[in-house]
Amino acid sequence: MKALWITSHKDTLNSIRPEAETLLGLARAGVECEIMTQGDSVYRPAMEAAGIRVIDYAPRHKFDRGAVNVIRDALIAGKHDILHLFNNKAIASGVMAARKLPVKVVSYRGQTGNIHRYDPFCWMTHLNPRIDRVVAVADAVRDDLRELRADPEHVVTIYKGHDLRWYTDTPADLSEFGIPDGAFVVGAVANYRPRKGIEVLIEATHHLPQHEPIHVLLVGADMDKPKLKNLIDDSPMRRRIHIAGFREDACALIAACQASVLASTKREGLPKTVIEAMVYRVPTVVTDTGGAAELVVDGETGFVVPPGDAVALARSLQYLCEHPTEAAAMGRHGRERIDRHFNIRDTIAKTLDLYQNMIE
Repeated sequence: MKALWITSHKDTLNSIRPEAETLLGLARAGVECEIMTQGDSVYRPAMEAAGIRVIDYAPRHKFDRGAVNVIRDALIAGKHDILHLFNNKAIASGVMAARKLPVKVVSYRGQTGNIHRYDPFCWMTHLNPRIDRVVAVADAVRDDLRELRADPEHVVTIYKGHDLRWYTDTPADLSEFGIPDGAFVVGAVANYRPRKGIEVLIEATHHLPQHEPIHVLLVGADMDKPKLKNLIDDSPMRRRIHIAGFREDACALIAACQASVLASTKREGLPKTVIEAMVYRVPTVVTDTGGAAELVVDGETGFVVPPGDAVALARSLQYLCEHPTEAAAMGRHGRERIDRHFNIRDTIAKTLDLYQNMIE
């Protein structure tokens, strides 16, 4: 079996990419793998050591005739069984390149929403009938797309798995933010976007008991926006809300917190920030949107609250603050859940099964 993957490693720093680890696992399982991505990927040495051919190229535009030609030439020369596409630029170019070729096309979908039958570009990507299978990162993503595809049974879930051994960060010293020892710190790792629910978290501070030593740490880009500053200034906890901004040590910061929050209002996939918090035994509160609610078992590894419900969010955080023994147990169970149900071993095995079933 031979597979060509097309993805982008442009945003890869020194972080672990489950997608790249899956490709390495497939190569070790005997799949002849090639990947088309940026040549300076930090994964290139490991991939080449595993026998994976790295093609230094990535589509740059949604409508990229040059990319279509490059991919088609690679498919004709390589005689691949599987073409696996991981972003919209790759999908739009890849499905055109695969026309009339005997290659099975797989696309990846990582979040709910933002796909419409009336959008012509969606018919060039996830709604394109040339795509033989769509791999959704969570059941919520799968169900969302099944409503739109003409062949809903061809949309399948394969969780993007992780490995506990990837996470070795030492919890950070939060005193740099003026957070005192003994504080109950609620960490939120997300870039400031309307759908990430940072405003809902700030609203929740109005409903938290002011006598408790609760602090909020906001980690992510664009936290300096005037709108957010005004919301923080209006909070009764304004002196206990700390902005870290974008940080490369986000894992170490969240590992030092007593609770983690992702208050998204819509369009989530399988949030890596939630997985990271659970791996570091931090009980997590998420909203019931996308795959976040598939990660967290309500009342066992954290809490799941309705999107936009600041009161329910505050109530969950208050419980974790006031019940440290139960909160610690939730943290332990969260780590165990990631290892058992969202591990890279299953991702590799299920991807291999998918490929084998497609080419039989």
